[in-house]
Amino acid sequence: MTSPSPRLTLDAPVPGDLEDLHRIYSDARTWTHLPSGRFAGLATTRAALARWIEDWEREGLGAWVVREGGQVVGHGGCAVRGGAFWNLGYRFAPEAQGRGLATRVARAAVDAARERRPELPVVAYLLEHNAASAAVARKVGLSLRHRAPDAGNPDPTAIRLVMADRELSEQELAATLR
Repeated sequence: MTSPSPRLTLDAPVPGDLEDLHRIYSDARTWTHLPSGRFAGLATTRAALARWIEDWEREGLGAWVVREGGQVVGHGGCAVRGGAFWNLGYRFAPEAQGRGLATRVARAAVDAARERRPELPVVAYLLEHNAASAAVARKVGLSLRHRAPDAGNPDPTAIRLVMADRELSEQELAATLR
């Protein structure tokens, strides 16, 4: 358990977190910037939770379940993807957004990733119209490294940004776009 503040705790996910995470990931308000990403059923959340638990088992680090005053309010952190980079991500319940929680979690995640495997770049990929997510990435030291149409997005006008803590090689950038 990590605690960036007295009321905020960061825990590795466990099977018992399923219902709380599903509440967040199935809420349409959580997905205003990517409506097609919403978890429609409990099976989707269960499969995602299994992947998140595997991240921890494989790397000793992954995204945390974020609790404030004991209540699950979000999910975020860094997980290795494709053996090539740390993927920084965060998602919070609507009532927990806009209070700086994502920035605190992202800072802790970047620090933990750099300590665990500093040779890997830290990357966040997000949609251009998600200004709040881009602001969090900038606050923790990530800079824009790539901007292009978001392949596979149901919105043909969507633009994908790749932000990273360092310049990315062509191979590293290609890994982030898979």
